[in-house]
Amino acid sequence: MCEANAYVYHDGVEELYLEGVDILKPEEGSIFMTSLFGEQKIFEGGIREVSLLHHKIVLEKR
Repeated sequence: MCEANAYVYHDGVEELYLEGVDILKPEEGSIFMTSLFGEQKIFEGGIREVSLLHHKIVLEKR
C-alpha cells in the first residue's frame, strides 16, 4: 500500500493530523481528506509540501 499520513505544520513542528490518507481534494481554501479507515476531515488551509517517497503530506494554515 502507498497511503500517506497528513501532518499540520505550525511553528516549525509537524503534528500528525490524519493517518492513511486515501483521498485528498482541495475545496476553496480548504482540503477535504478521507482515510483508508473511512475517517473524514476538512482542513482549513493549504498544502505546504508532499513527499511521495516518505508517504507524507504537510498542511499549513493560511
